[in-house]
Amino acid sequence: MEVILREHVENLGRRGDVVKVANGYARNFLLPRKLALVVNDQNRRQIERERKVAEAHELAERQDAEAMAIKLAAAEIVMARRVGEHEALYGSVTGADIAEALAGKGFEIEKRKIVLPEPLKQLGEFEVAVKIHHDVPAHVKVKIVALGAAKSEGEATTTPAAE
Repeated sequence: MEVILREHVENLGRRGDVVKVANGYARNFLLPRKLALVVNDQNRRQIERERKVAEAHELAERQDAEAMAIKLAAAEIVMARRVGEHEALYGSVTGADIAEALAGKGFEIEKRKIVLPEPLKQLGEFEVAVKIHHDVPAHVKVKIVALGAAKSEGEATTTPAAE
């Protein structure tokens, strides 16, 4: 079945693309969620009208995302955690922890937009990817230090909620 995408669908296409998908995928997922329309002349005209409005909106979003990416690149988060032998953390630093620390610095980013293949479990500096826009890559520096060392450095830190 051929459908016209109304929104960006990851691993399928962008807004306005005509894509061929399985009948069940279109009927059970794309069409009920209003992510796509069946291909016909009326729907093509509707998508063209929506595309013009969406392009202007997309440009504004992209500019905001680029500005935020620059601010994120300049930001550094220092997280103090308790450590055991061999500098291994007792817990780990997750996307939720990073999102909370970013919120403390004035960035409102959802935890699911922070890309961590696995939680951070070692001391050190890490470059963490953040999905703020599908075309704009952003990274933030996360520095994990031992709990006692952070206080001696005099830096702003984020400590674990429950110790």
